[in-house]
Amino acid sequence: MSPVSDAALSERVATLIAVLHTPGCPHVEQTRALLRSCLAELRLEAPIEDREGSYPSPTILVNGVDVMGRTDLQGAMCRLDLPTREHVLAALTR
Repeated sequence: MSPVSDAALSERVATLIAVLHTPGCPHVEQTRALLRSCLAELRLEAPIEDREGSYPSPTILVNGVDVMGRTDLQGAMCRLDLPTREHVLAALTR
């Protein structure tokens, strides 16, 4: 992946990011670390909202959209399709 230019960074609009997870999810820390790593790689600074509750867990939303492209998951469940670096980077650069 090519580095992001300074001009491209200055043209970005505010990005809303949320991590959704159930209490005690064993994958949420790994997911948070992945998200922070992707933000650093792209040199983006954005607040990350952490939502604990009855969600497919873990889920990363960027501007309200699941980075894995799923729209059919609802309620508390352990996800088998954990967010990937490629999906997170793609969502953050849309």
